[in-house]
Amino acid sequence: MLLTVRHAAALVRPYRIQYHGRHRKNPGRNIGEETMSEAGTAGSPGVAMRILGLELARVTERAAIAAAGLRGQGREKEADQAAVDAMRDELNTLPVDGTVVIGEGERDEAPMLYIGERIGRGGLSVDIAVDPLEGTTLCAKDMPGAIAVMALAERGSLLAAPDVYMQKIAVGPGYPPGVIDLDLPPAENIAALARAKGVNPAQITALVLDRPRHGDLIAAIRATGAGVRLISDGDIAGIIHTTSPHETGIDIYLGTGAAPEGVIAAGVLRCTGGQMQGRLILDSNEKRRRAEGMGITEPNRKYDLTDLARGDVVVAATGVTDGALLRGVRFRPHVIETETVVYRSATGTVRRIRGERRRSQPGRD
Repeated sequence: MLLTVRHAAALVRPYRIQYHGRHRKNPGRNIGEETMSEAGTAGSPGVAMRILGLELARVTERAAIAAAGLRGQGREKEADQAAVDAMRDELNTLPVDGTVVIGEGERDEAPMLYIGERIGRGGLSVDIAVDPLEGTTLCAKDMPGAIAVMALAERGSLLAAPDVYMQKIAVGPGYPPGVIDLDLPPAENIAALARAKGVNPAQITALVLDRPRHGDLIAAIRATGAGVRLISDGDIAGIIHTTSPHETGIDIYLGTGAAPEGVIAAGVLRCTGGQMQGRLILDSNEKRRRAEGMGITEPNRKYDLTDLARGDVVVAATGVTDGALLRGVRFRPHVIETETVVYRSATGTVRRIRGERRRSQPGRD
């Protein structure tokens, strides 16, 4: 389906999107069936969330385009700041009363998109989790897998996680509940997953961040006969890879990564039907103090998927550089091309959007 979407603005930039969607559960209405004016007046939060799906795609597209302008230039901070500025500007046009629960840091660490910042022009009360440029090093080196990503859910639905490490384990949809357990050794999780798939452990592939701290984990996985694929950065995309193992070749994600990224990734798994567990690593008094300040009173708690992200969750991600998940931004002579994926938990839908923006005209699309 080819749609022409126009904002009611003084200067209109023609913008084309082509999207393909699939439903994991019950059929839902297509993104964009209502107008943005309806989003501000609809009585049902579900209607507003549905409309916001396409709007989130605009947000991540803006951030991705801004960051992509600095691909391969070795300027990590500048690329990240460009994405932050673009994402924040676009977020503030949304008809929501948003609070950043996962952002660029705490208020004294980040000038914008900090934890607790209020976003939007008023409307539905929502939690917002953002990673304007996941894979800053990937973008700076023009390596595969950099994305702009964010999640949105009704107020109180996303875990407000401090910027600390989190132990994580995740698999995609189609397995019996409890097939993985963060407290079990890697060998037992690999064996359980292999049994659930009806294959030998040698036919399982685990994705792990390539870090020195994961040396023992990698050895334990390989000792089962399973394969290990290492990634240098980007564990949100890494966890998303588990949702389509027939395409990515990834069956399970294991390891320690940033907690904020874990919450966003959990939002995607809520939409696709996967399983995930996480535990914050609060190994100092200062980290425990920060966690307590964000309402976390059980420092050793094992979080399940719905502890991390519950209710109606919408997640959007746009490719910055080419990767297995998304194609990167293309700067053509007259248009800028993007690829975005939008997930929604209430309907179990996954939509891929190919967008084109004219480069010759000013104004918002």
